[in-house]
Amino acid sequence: MVHLRGAEGALAAGGLTIVIDVLRAFTTAAYAFAAGAADIVLVSTVEEAFAVRERFPDALLIGEVGGRLIPGFDLNNSPTRMRQANVAGRRLIQRTGAGTQGVVLAAGAAERVLASLVVARATVAYVQSRAPRQVSLLATNPAHSPYNEDDACADYLAALLTGQPTDVAATLARVRASADARELTDSLGDDFPPTDLELALAIDCFDFAMPVERSDGLWTARCVKM
Repeated sequence: MVHLRGAEGALAAGGLTIVIDVLRAFTTAAYAFAAGAADIVLVSTVEEAFAVRERFPDALLIGEVGGRLIPGFDLNNSPTRMRQANVAGRRLIQRTGAGTQGVVLAAGAAERVLASLVVARATVAYVQSRAPRQVSLLATNPAHSPYNEDDACADYLAALLTGQPTDVAATLARVRASADARELTDSLGDDFPPTDLELALAIDCFDFAMPVERSDGLWTARCVKM
């Protein structure tokens, strides 16, 4: 098992790669699946997102640039906004600055699964069901950033995968202390609801994993009950 970080880590990832984005991409994805979304197409660029929607006109565009809602998108990268939206049965197309980049850049990965704290134990159950020879834990925040919420989630997942003791309180404290968490408590406007942090900290609240497959030329995440 290896703990990797950022775009450089994505390029080095191999085996079954757990792509982690706690604040906020894959927390938002989890709340979308909890609300009944059909699947989520993960893309790298805004232009690609619009091109995919031309293929699937009923799909919803979700994501951010610089944390802010992208003009022409339906929803930003917010679990709070996702819980308020009607996404049941809908395909979503997600573009974010870190999480979806990790999925696309991990060219050496044999398999990919999205992760955040809200699906941590279910993700571990999925990984164990696959019995991979190699596991990469990819924290998608930039590699040069200080220890952050994605690293805290990676450490929690690693402990679960190896049967080591976990410290939930310490994990949540590390997330609260991260720079991205402070953005959600600094009243930066509608794109950064403070409730996003509390939703992201609802550790292990969902019983599904979010594996990603290459389907019809697209990286597509689906919900798998565990």
